[in-house]
Amino acid sequence: MIPANQFIVQTLGECRFDSPISDWLLKRAAFKPGIGVHDRMLFHDHLSTITEYASLELDQIPSFEVAGPRRKLYFDPAQTRAGIVTCGGLCPGLNDVIRGLVNVLWHRYGVRQISGFRYGYEGLNPAFDHEPFALDPRLVKDIHHDGGTILGSSRGPQDTDAMLDYLVDRQINTLFTIGGDGTQRGALDLSTRARERGIPLAVIGIPKTIDNDVRFVEQSFGFQTAFTQAVDAVKTAHNEAVSAQNGVGLVKLMGRHSGFIAAYAALAANEANVVLIPEVDFPLHSDIGLLETLRKRLLTRNHAVIIVAEGAGQRYLDTTGQDKSGNKQLGDIGLFLKQEITSHFSALKIPHTVKYIDPSYMIRGCPANAFDSVLCFRLAAYAVHAAMAGCTEMIIGKWHGKFLHIPTALAVSNRQQVNPFGDLWLSVLEATGQPRWQAVEEHHNE
Repeated sequence: MIPANQFIVQTLGECRFDSPISDWLLKRAAFKPGIGVHDRMLFHDHLSTITEYASLELDQIPSFEVAGPRRKLYFDPAQTRAGIVTCGGLCPGLNDVIRGLVNVLWHRYGVRQISGFRYGYEGLNPAFDHEPFALDPRLVKDIHHDGGTILGSSRGPQDTDAMLDYLVDRQINTLFTIGGDGTQRGALDLSTRARERGIPLAVIGIPKTIDNDVRFVEQSFGFQTAFTQAVDAVKTAHNEAVSAQNGVGLVKLMGRHSGFIAAYAALAANEANVVLIPEVDFPLHSDIGLLETLRKRLLTRNHAVIIVAEGAGQRYLDTTGQDKSGNKQLGDIGLFLKQEITSHFSALKIPHTVKYIDPSYMIRGCPANAFDSVLCFRLAAYAVHAAMAGCTEMIIGKWHGKFLHIPTALAVSNRQQVNPFGDLWLSVLEATGQPRWQAVEEHHNE
């Protein structure tokens, strides 16, 4: 059990200003007495956990703070200067989140000073000389129709004190960081340093990870768009495979450490015969290995479709070093498998055709679908509510169906992965009929 104190969100101090919607909040409280934004959501939602909590005081039970507007604000909206930054790789919905932040800040709270910092954390380092955008509702009116981010993005950290000094010089007191694990670690360093220096800076993260691998976040924005778009690639691979003698369609999808996109795309397309993810090891040459499984499939059905997440099978690839985000450099498992399949069946003198499809950048740069657009706006709105109330060192996430305040340190302490013994992976095994290979690690979560 995670200690309850790790679920506490940091705040900048006492909230003294009335919210512009305090009257609405009072009416809502009267309509639903005892239910409000100061409720907490249990970390576990299983009935079996009640016995674990039975002997604990309420403040000892692990629980999350429920997100939403507060009646009192820490920041005076008239004196609030907000900043927005997008970091890391592209993901569907980035522009939707920017638009949502600007509109809620402007229309709900009357904040008129909103800066969009260019090219990720580079935009907070004056050494790069990236002049920020002045954002308003008119400027962001139509940006949700386009993929990518109007602010630009970059990978990698910057000097924390240089960024903090830059924010102080521009009188920014609320910063919204849209990015993944590395981005939020950088945000945590920034907010921690601000607290050490006595600077009242609210730093709120909106988790952006197309791989859906942020802990305590059921689905990150852009994920539904990603696996929906991936379905088209899987169907195309299937069309190629069935149109050739012993045709093999091989699709590589995003997923450095977590195979959620591969798993969901396989279930949605219902055309995959093998799915390979980072959480599950797969042998190549054994009696139940990938190549023998593929040979049996071609012998009986004359075609096969393989979906592989980019982080799967890395033990077969000799790679060293790190990328700009500090992640281990990955080898190209897609090209490796294409070569292995070709060599294997050529040696067996079995005629075959392998078609390799990598739609990653087409997916990353596309606009969000309807579901993700709604999720983006709601995440943005809850982020603004939290910032105006003086919350900091936290991200907004949806967990057990509720939007919650999740301490950043807790969110980045581990990675969300597909559980090789859970319902999702069991569904993939049932849909594909592939062998049940060994889990890479014993402990995963969904």
